[in-house]
Amino acid sequence: MKKLLFLLCLVSLQLMAQKPRARGLGIPFNGTTGINNAITDVPGVEVGYKTLISGAGALQVGKGPVRTGVTVILPKGKTDASYPAAWFSLNGDGELTGLPYIDDFGTGYGPIGITNTNSVGIVKDAIGEWSYKKFSKGDFVDFSFGLPTVGETWDGVLNDINGFHVKKEHVFEALDQSKGGKIAEGNVGGGTGMALYSFKGGSGTASRVFTIDSVAYTLGVFVQANFGRRDELTIAGVPVGKEIQDLTPVVNREKRKDGSIIAIVATNAPLLSNQLKLIAKRVTHGIARTGTFSHHGSGEIFLAFSTASPIYNKEYTEETWKVLPKWQLDPVFEATVQATEEAIINALVAAEDMEGINGNKYFSIPHDRLKTIMKKYNRLEEKK
Repeated sequence: MKKLLFLLCLVSLQLMAQKPRARGLGIPFNGTTGINNAITDVPGVEVGYKTLISGAGALQVGKGPVRTGVTVILPKGKTDASYPAAWFSLNGDGELTGLPYIDDFGTGYGPIGITNTNSVGIVKDAIGEWSYKKFSKGDFVDFSFGLPTVGETWDGVLNDINGFHVKKEHVFEALDQSKGGKIAEGNVGGGTGMALYSFKGGSGTASRVFTIDSVAYTLGVFVQANFGRRDELTIAGVPVGKEIQDLTPVVNREKRKDGSIIAIVATNAPLLSNQLKLIAKRVTHGIARTGTFSHHGSGEIFLAFSTASPIYNKEYTEETWKVLPKWQLDPVFEATVQATEEAIINALVAAEDMEGINGNKYFSIPHDRLKTIMKKYNRLEEKK
């Protein structure tokens, strides 16, 4: 059995490595990526998924079809260590929990979750329980275990969203199996049932490496992308959505809302909450580069955190932070915009056709046609 599991994992990793990403198709992006071009390039950051796909045909609430899941991001691995954090809402038709605590204290604790709209509560509770069981000491009561950060986007066109199929054990599995290195994109985790610019969407990530005062830093972005109209889609400056007017979604019953995006920005650059707020705001520019103007019903909420830690005195009565000054932040801003744009397009490229409830279907963006369009506008980088 162990040998079989090992072989399955090996095949999965090989398929992941073979799956094309936006750069692999020749789409040009600015900036230097980290080794995996992922949020996990930031040292210590882990990502875990649980993907739930079952059933076909007519919607039976509580039974399926199921096209959903949960994603977890662990800023400092499997620890309860705090981290400087801040958030920004471009359009608040969505949810990201735990924000009052982050606002007042400038820090987050433990894992971050992303799922579908109706599963925020169970994911929040499960992260809290997992953290309590893993990190509580004796009779000490730490209320922060009850305040996890969990975001959502709506997958009700493909998924039996009112069936509440994400369970506590699914969140535990995602947390326990979280890892660094290469991570999957597209129809995985919380992004399983999502759509993007009227193509299939989902989970995507990218990273940038930059230097400030001769010190190299890494910044990564993870998105759960579920927004935009087809005619808006712009890739590396090319109006791709206007060029591909077929492959329109099949929606037989449920009317799609405008959609949403949750973006998580991670960096090892030493930044405090007020500076991370500025970083979170720059996600807006990266999204805009892909064409949307942010529709009224689109929930667009972003969280930025740093893995930097303070130095404490012996008595833990004083902490000292090393931080970058505001006038040195332009490279961080630029990295955020670049990585956000590429993470969204990576989600689009990685996603595959998916049919869900009532025969509703979203098509993946056709790679060959995308390359032809990019070449038509002289924006395709031919691979040697």
